[in-house]
Amino acid sequence: MSQPTSLGGLREHGYRSRSVKAEIRSNLLERLRSGDTAFPGIVGFDDTVLPQLESALLAGHDLVLLGERGQGKSRLMRTLVALLDEWSPVVAGCEINDDPLAPVCTRCRRLAAELGDDLPVAWRHRDQRYVEKLATPDTSVGDLVGDVDPVKVAEGRTLGDPETVHYGLVPRTHRGIFGLNELPDLAERIQVAMFNVLEERDIQVRGYSLRLPLDLLLVATANPEDYTNRGRIITPLKDRFGAEIRTHYPYEVAEEVALIGQESALVADVPEHLLEVVARLTRGLRESSSIDQRSGVSARFAIAAAEAVAASALRRSARSGEPAAVARICDVPTVVPTLLGKVEFEMGEEGREVEVVHHLLRLATAETFRARLAGLDLSGFTEIFSEGSTVETGELVPAEELLGQFGTIPGLSKVLDRLGDGDDASAGHVAAAVELVLEGLHLTRRIDKETLDGRSVYGA
Repeated sequence: MSQPTSLGGLREHGYRSRSVKAEIRSNLLERLRSGDTAFPGIVGFDDTVLPQLESALLAGHDLVLLGERGQGKSRLMRTLVALLDEWSPVVAGCEINDDPLAPVCTRCRRLAAELGDDLPVAWRHRDQRYVEKLATPDTSVGDLVGDVDPVKVAEGRTLGDPETVHYGLVPRTHRGIFGLNELPDLAERIQVAMFNVLEERDIQVRGYSLRLPLDLLLVATANPEDYTNRGRIITPLKDRFGAEIRTHYPYEVAEEVALIGQESALVADVPEHLLEVVARLTRGLRESSSIDQRSGVSARFAIAAAEAVAASALRRSARSGEPAAVARICDVPTVVPTLLGKVEFEMGEEGREVEVVHHLLRLATAETFRARLAGLDLSGFTEIFSEGSTVETGELVPAEELLGQFGTIPGLSKVLDRLGDGDDASAGHVAAAVELVLEGLHLTRRIDKETLDGRSVYGA
């Protein structure tokens, strides 16, 4: 409520103009000195991508984020908004959000000359200073830069009047951040229109003698494969970007698990060891020779898998009357068919897609079993089957029914401790732990298993 509403009031408050890049530099330095997170929600880039990004922003460079699909490029680009000042003054009613102390458009310069310190000032939140455009082949120069507005011409203005221009997205982002997703998909002739924006910092519209010096940070994203597949970034445009920063998938399993937990919207309780199975499956796909690694395996695959596993647990809860829905190992294979569309397989694997993913899922489960329960005495579980007993489970078998097939299991409390559950663990969490042990013992060839019609019999 105390913000000035006129140019005179702005001067009295001691406002000083500064460029967007200077504003970002100042706020980033403040974050770095205080130890606060400059890029909230970004996982796995702390020692690789973020130092390069911080250097590029401090240098005042426009930049390209280059990486495979699902590596968080767009998410990273959107976090830059937090480095802008929360509120900034603009000339009220200006289409391109001019700085009241240094207007650049014809209308605002005329108003400033007429009104002086009475020039009306409005305030703009930083969320309004970020504009993002998905580059598509049908994007035009008018969309990005601007074009003649026939309505303004029909109102009586001449074609030579600069105020007949309808500004595109780039000039409307003046004094903000412009994000351009999938830059190589932009037609080459349209990329040429960006030359002046990046180098001379101005725009030209249909031959007008119009110099509009823009103040903005331009950030683009691209996939490496796009350079040869769908399109490419033309060389002169690449040369005008100050920095090209390569992104990557998380290097560590713990980072992948943290990313899944942060981004997924789970409709049921999914124990962390199951998120680890999903994370290891995703990493296995990225390393498999059966998968087309040029397209990558997006983080969205892991997120969708975790959400589908939770949905499977919720379905079991509704069908069986379980009081709480808790996911188990048996829920993971059921969601594989729904995820195949997110993975590109090599040509020689046609018809074997489900088999490949199930094989990698077994490997992921075995790795999680070893990582979580290595060194524990699990003889209490194996002894149950030594006299020919069997245990039946499946996607529709409730936790109480599964646990009812056991008596007291020696060593179960230690398993629960390793998996992060205490003595007060719910029946669903105990069943999830028991099922991980059973599947792990089967995959390490210590007990047998038969699967038929969605049900698995251990010890058969």
